[in-house]
Amino acid sequence: MAHLNQPLTLKSVTFKNRIGMPPMCQYSASDGFSNDWHYVHYGTRAVGGVGIIIVEATGVTSEGRITPFDLGIWNDEHITGLREIVKFIHKNGSVAGIQIGHAGRKASHDSPEKGSKQLSTGNGGWVTVAPSAIPFEITEIPPVVLDKNGINVLITQFKEAAERAQKAGFKVLEIHGAHGYLIHQFLSPLSNHRTDEYGGSFENRIRFLLEITAAIQTVWPKDLPLLVRLSATDWTEGGWNLDETVELCSRLKEMGIDLIDCSSGGNIATAKIPVAPGYQVQFSEAIRKIGIKTATVGLITTVEQISEILENDKADLVLIGRELLRNPYFPISATAKTVEEIKWPVQYLRAK
Repeated sequence: MAHLNQPLTLKSVTFKNRIGMPPMCQYSASDGFSNDWHYVHYGTRAVGGVGIIIVEATGVTSEGRITPFDLGIWNDEHITGLREIVKFIHKNGSVAGIQIGHAGRKASHDSPEKGSKQLSTGNGGWVTVAPSAIPFEITEIPPVVLDKNGINVLITQFKEAAERAQKAGFKVLEIHGAHGYLIHQFLSPLSNHRTDEYGGSFENRIRFLLEITAAIQTVWPKDLPLLVRLSATDWTEGGWNLDETVELCSRLKEMGIDLIDCSSGGNIATAKIPVAPGYQVQFSEAIRKIGIKTATVGLITTVEQISEILENDKADLVLIGRELLRNPYFPISATAKTVEEIKWPVQYLRAK
């Protein structure tokens, strides 16, 4: 039962344990800028004992945000606020990572508390882009099809976002290729109906992600980990699937990607997903067999679940989402007085 507390080293970076916080949108930013909410939210989880915190999906461009309230990293001015968050995370023993992405056809939506409806250009929204003119919901405005110039601009924006992440002090960078956002839209034949070099065959559909990855690797420090988050399946017949994901991960491994953050779904609005505790662990286990490190997510809420996953080599890292929203101190409180106990912050020792 020592797996949970075993350090995990990726390149020059070591996580003190195998519990991490996955990216979870906070819908609390203005013009992409972080604020006190983000500082306290992420800082509290660092105090709570997680090994790594991956800051929420952060837009590489203003139009790439899911909502107008998402964090951004398309402007050098965004660096200052993010740097303060990073400093506090590192000061309290966790590793600061950030997920960068573009929402594609799923951009320009209102926040969940307001119904997550698509926002029109006259109501605070903007024109969306995608590999094909296929809306996520049939009632939505179709996105504009990206041409080759638009694709090249986006690849550059991902690269520039990676440079800003490094300047902000993040030690881990994650490329968001999951949950039906732009990269995933290129991967899936259900959302990508292109007939050029970015559509049709498997080789063509993965091209956008591989080009983004290669561009980022020209600026991201070689001694710092680079991760990719993928949806392993669309949960829909004819869509992106686990076999394709495994093959893509083999390519990413060859390119030097350090870990695959394994999730699923998000690209097809009508998909029937069999949600249950640990329902996505099967994907990290399958991908890990090709010899690349993996992280898993999905309704994992107990130390027993985490230990079982790690002890049976189903993942190298377990990311806890909703449970960390309910209890930011889950790692230290859930492991208290067990053989897996995580070190408490000295300021809180009187509560043991």
